[in-house]
Amino acid sequence: MYKVSALAEEYKKKLITADDAAAMVRPGDKIHYGLGCGAVVDIDEALARRADELQGVEILSTVTIRNKPFAVYTATESNDQVKFASAHFSSFDRMMCKDGRCWYIPMLFSELPLYWKNNTSGIDIAMFQVAPMDSHGNFNLGPQVADMWGVIKAAKKIIVEVNENMPIALGHQTQLNLYGIDYVVEGSNTTLAELPDKPATKIDKMVASHVVERIKSHSTLQLGIGSLPSAIGKMLAESDIRNINAHTEMFVDAYVDLFEAGKLTGNKNVDKGKALYTFAGGSQKLYDFIDNNPICCNAPVNYVNNVNIISSIENFVSVNSCIQVDLYGQVCSESVGHQQISGTGGQLDFVMGAYQSKGGHSFICTPSTRTMPDGSVESLITPMLTPGAIVTTPRMATNYIVTEYGAADLKGKSTWERAELLINIAHPDFREDLIKNAEKMGIWKYSSKTSL
Repeated sequence: MYKVSALAEEYKKKLITADDAAAMVRPGDKIHYGLGCGAVVDIDEALARRADELQGVEILSTVTIRNKPFAVYTATESNDQVKFASAHFSSFDRMMCKDGRCWYIPMLFSELPLYWKNNTSGIDIAMFQVAPMDSHGNFNLGPQVADMWGVIKAAKKIIVEVNENMPIALGHQTQLNLYGIDYVVEGSNTTLAELPDKPATKIDKMVASHVVERIKSHSTLQLGIGSLPSAIGKMLAESDIRNINAHTEMFVDAYVDLFEAGKLTGNKNVDKGKALYTFAGGSQKLYDFIDNNPICCNAPVNYVNNVNIISSIENFVSVNSCIQVDLYGQVCSESVGHQQISGTGGQLDFVMGAYQSKGGHSFICTPSTRTMPDGSVESLITPMLTPGAIVTTPRMATNYIVTEYGAADLKGKSTWERAELLINIAHPDFREDLIKNAEKMGIWKYSSKTSL
């Protein structure tokens, strides 16, 4: 009884309103708003009500999953009031970036906890959503442990916003005790934002088929968000392949499809019996699946994305998408020219770890072309990356590149062999131009053409 009474008293002492929390933000403060579905809602709206008073505030976040932009962004007009920085862009980060209000923080996701910890300026206030406190005084961080412990350790002050709709994510370091925080805000319990998959296109299915035919039973998958991973999940669910496991940066609906088909078992040689992930985003069905489910294991990103851990898992299959590939095998997955679209995330870690895994492979997937707003069509396999494009995966790390025309394994290939393999999976309408450009670049000779 004493313990319960003491907890209740401590909780009461730390309980404040969202407006109280917003009032603690001072000029020049650096604030972390949370990660994934854990970004604050009520405190953000309260801070927006102080818009006219804010000066020199910087708001940090990582791949926030929201239904609308930050309220403090729409309520303010200049960077003199509030500016934003994100370690992985969402659609709203892109919008703020175009407005000149948000900047990308280049990073390897696996190192992000260290970035927060080692940044000399630190974080003045960390504020993020959690599940309600349990009888032991613990708040569950929800399905987004990722880099949160780096944020927590770097923060001078910690304010949690309680949301009854936050799934209880079981795993490693998923709890934060009442005695380790400064204040508690009881939020309005908004439903979590969803990221529904778009229906797979014909090209998605063609690309997915080239990947699925190279996946065997007893494989461990890393999948991302979107129609292509969904297509791969559905194809695997309908296949004869069995005993599929998960070790992934982002936990998505495709894994639920695999579980319901009896394919997802967690029976792997590392973290046996667990579908391991560092953050989740998808439909309400996914959040319900995660809630108190012992097969789902949320863990810090410096473990999940660790190349040594990934490579120790047998038959590891990494599937990622990209924006552009050049004839050297350099992959851009985060920008269109100078325009930041997403972020580096863990692509490079998983590309390297999967290749080093016994029986493992890495696949980077893209349609061969895209249609521009004016109706013109351009090849996404290009002689060189567009000026300003960011190299997410360098050519020496690239394993398979996959389009609807096939899969090209670039590992151990010379520059002219790479060019030939990539041209062979480019759209036929662009192959001759790619050959001419490769010749001009001195990496491929027309006389080398063997299979086109």
